Amino acid sequence: MYQTYGLFIDGRWRKAGDGGTSPVLSPVTEKPVGEAPVATRADTEEAIASAARGLAAWRAKTGFERADALHAIADEMIRRKAEAARMISTETGKPIAQSEREWGLSIDQFRWYAEEARRVYGRIVESRVPGGRFEVTREPVGIAAAFTAWNFPAALIARKAAPALAAGCSVIIRPSSQTPGVAMVMVDCMRAGNLPAGVVSLVVGPTSSTYVPIMADKAVRKVSLTGSTRVGQQMIRDAADTMKKVSMELGGNAPLIVFDDADLDLALNVAVPTKYANAGQVCVTPDRFFVHDSLYDAFVDGFVTRARALVLGDGLDPSVQMGPLINRNRLSEIEGVVADAVKAGARLVAGGARSSRFNAGHFYEPTVLTDVTDDMRVFAEENFGPIAAIARFSSDDEALERANASDMGLSAYAFTTSPKRARRTVATLKSGMVGINSFALAASEAPFGGTNHSGMGREGGVEGIADYLDTKLAQIVL
Repeated sequence: MYQTYGLFIDGRWRKAGDGGTSPVLSPVTEKPVGEAPVATRADTEEAIASAARGLAAWRAKTGFERADALHAIADEMIRRKAEAARMISTETGKPIAQSEREWGLSIDQFRWYAEEARRVYGRIVESRVPGGRFEVTREPVGIAAAFTAWNFPAALIARKAAPALAAGCSVIIRPSSQTPGVAMVMVDCMRAGNLPAGVVSLVVGPTSSTYVPIMADKAVRKVSLTGSTRVGQQMIRDAADTMKKVSMELGGNAPLIVFDDADLDLALNVAVPTKYANAGQVCVTPDRFFVHDSLYDAFVDGFVTRARALVLGDGLDPSVQMGPLINRNRLSEIEGVVADAVKAGARLVAGGARSSRFNAGHFYEPTVLTDVTDDMRVFAEENFGPIAAIARFSSDDEALERANASDMGLSAYAFTTSPKRARRTVATLKSGMVGINSFALAASEAPFGGTNHSGMGREGGVEGIADYLDTKLAQIVL
């Protein structure tokens, strides 16, 4: 499959310039599922040159023409949804139902931004000069580069590519080397939009041959990243040399507050599947659980019962509810986080080990830790794995203060039946997104993103297209 597609440059599929490839490993079997091309620096430079040519043709299209192209892409994605979902599960190990949902969310991004392409409006401002007027217009920023992570290999591309294309930008996609096949399927779907050659490019490869030339080239005017805070900080420094626009969704360490008036069954029934979705490898998943003293024991009991009932295995099996971690390094990291917590005094009440049911793969049991304190590593850092760390609280002020005691600010959650408490919680929590009695934050019509060390800019909603547009002012006197 990887050799059928490969790199996508100047409107065609091709191999790497030097023929180089790298194995793509299954997190389920730990064996290669294929060999993907590895772009050379010259390949990436060719993609940038092609993107410049494509930009000239694409930005000249009307918003209505771009809308038609994005709708055609969405139609093709619908036609190929079974193939795409299978590829997502093959490369990430996540359950097939979660893969199908991710592809559906990706389709929705193209549908939403197809309509936004028709609504890139300007405005007229009254001038103080007699006979004059100010015209405010918005135009594509230029070539955009999309750097995406492996945990949502389709949705993360769609969130970047769809608004970039709607705005009239050309886009160079650089996915994770762990999930190149999903990116290839999506880019192949984009061909259904009959985009001019160079408008969409795909390069896969290491930092030295992909990231470095993209960041160094002044023709690339916008970069978007989904990744770690450390990588985001470096990207900001690198972008400064050529003054690129930057938007990024970085790490999270989401708090979940269960107040004393919460609907306990609702909280448990939605928190457990959310925590262990994609084996906990989700930036917006709840990591730090704060539960009121009056509900603590019942919450822990209910959480453990539900966690132990989850079916662990190969995501391609429809009965599976949680798949493996992405690689051996992530598995080792999770083992270390749990060991550190137990050594520091946390109580392990569920999981806490590699699953003994599998002879291969990066399978780790759904894990629950209690008696956790805020200074433990499992609370202080994003664990990015299937670990629910649960602590007590006794007052609203205490819970909100502890929830805010983090440099991260991507998402935060609370369960309460009090409208007054809900409003105060939303106003107090330092986070780009807050869910009250819900974890459903990702939607094409809503702005997705964080604050502080969790990033800048937004993806989704009317806000999502803004970073791909420049604002121009003209004073016209006639």
